Amino acid sequence: MLASIDLNLLLSLEALLEHRNVTHAARHVRLSQPSMSRALTRLRGIFNDDLLVRGSSGLVPTPQAERLARMLPPVLDALRGMVNGRGEWRSKTIMAIPDHQALILLPPLLPLLREHAPNLDIVTGSFLTGALRRLEQGEIDLAVGQTGGTPPGFFRRRLYTDRFACLLRCDHPALAQEWTIEAFAALRHAAIDSDSKGGFGRVHDDLANLHLQDRDPVLVSNLLTAAVAIAATDLVLIVPHRVATRIAALLPLAIVDPPVELSPYEVGLIWHERCHRDPEHHWLRHKIAAAAAAGTELAHPSTVRGQTADASPREEA
Repeated sequence: MLASIDLNLLLSLEALLEHRNVTHAARHVRLSQPSMSRALTRLRGIFNDDLLVRGSSGLVPTPQAERLARMLPPVLDALRGMVNGRGEWRSKTIMAIPDHQALILLPPLLPLLREHAPNLDIVTGSFLTGALRRLEQGEIDLAVGQTGGTPPGFFRRRLYTDRFACLLRCDHPALAQEWTIEAFAALRHAAIDSDSKGGFGRVHDDLANLHLQDRDPVLVSNLLTAAVAIAATDLVLIVPHRVATRIAALLPLAIVDPPVELSPYEVGLIWHERCHRDPEHHWLRHKIAAAAAAGTELAHPSTVRGQTADASPREEA
């Protein structure tokens, strides 16, 4: 039966139930009066009910018509939203993001979403293995992290670039010495152990290529654990400068520029082609980029060998 119904008849029914007058209803949907009369006849046949009958002051609805008047608006609103691409905002978006990037993005992002999409839940996870496959399959909606490029079928937006910095405890003996390559090489390093081989979770993985130390770094599962560890030991941790300023605002840590040149740290937002033209997805990507830009202003200045740290580099969209 549903396949035989012309959806235009539902628009006619909506107008008839609203105006309870064939002429006015016809004018509302831009039909002739005879065409609206024929539509009412067809509707009566479909629903096996008179729907509207004559009363002392015009047409009055039958009980069936009153039930339809309650059911019809959400149905038509859903159809209009489907056609116009303005359906209800999805209730949940899943984003794969390493914890050191969540520390930068979530504080400015969550207030934006609370203001503009209060019913949207953001679910973040630091499990990054197979991020590209999971994006393609729809298991996650977005991935954030360090990556230099994307394979066919994926899109990437650069959120920001940053320089690297070293974090040490404020009373570390190295701070009282000349900060040279030799002093840097003599320190034991901590490193964040990423579960991803695709690059999304990397913080800094070039230590082995620097040939500055004979010992392997102490691998720590997450940023907070690493920060607490270096605050209580002589370990040094290399992280993006934005991350360093956030952590040093919470713990007694000093920020020092590395005595060697390190390639810039670039953070990207990755998504699959299947979501590229979705208006909600596009809106959320824009808000994430805005949050990344705001992260510079939210970073707290910290001490670099007794002086105030410089702000993070200017954002590039």
